[in-house]
Amino acid sequence: MKLSLSYKFLNIVTVFAVTMLFSCEGYLSETQEINKPQKMPVGIAENFVLKYTDSTKLKAVVSGPIYEDYGNQKFPYRVFPDGVHVDFYDDNNQKSVVEANYGIIYLDTELIDMQGDVVLKTHDGKQLNAPQLFWDQQNQWIFTEGDYTFTSPDLNMKGVGIDFNREFTVVSSHGNTGTAVVKESDSTSTK
Repeated sequence: MKLSLSYKFLNIVTVFAVTMLFSCEGYLSETQEINKPQKMPVGIAENFVLKYTDSTKLKAVVSGPIYEDYGNQKFPYRVFPDGVHVDFYDDNNQKSVVEANYGIIYLDTELIDMQGDVVLKTHDGKQLNAPQLFWDQQNQWIFTEGDYTFTSPDLNMKGVGIDFNREFTVVSSHGNTGTAVVKESDSTSTK
């Protein structure tokens, strides 16, 4: 009788422990979520306009509907979740424009990632369209590994992967097709 009573007690304890374990499991995910560090921005701006200058000379004007500053994170960044518009000015005060549906600036690496219908228009009529475009601010280098379309007064091309300097004077495309206008030289050689 003692042995059977001890088995019954052991079975009751096991059933109780299993029941407690499963009843707490539903709260475990909620508890983990509460204890997760939250990413809260240190600042949010609506309908913002940011002006960047260098030696009192206007270099860029960044604008958009929402700007969130996560400078308080281990790897700080700034986000433009609802789109961004940037006017860039060169040394001759000529304006080029870039627009995207989403943008993020990584502060430590000074890399800007623009995504969604990215359009870059230069002051001299060049235009680049891509789903994603990166700008390395330190090296003044722009690149994408995705599809792109580039048009200018004398060149039209499409491809996958392109990188170039800010002035479009040094361009490296990784695979493209297109057309180019080639001007013939006025001088003819005679023998």
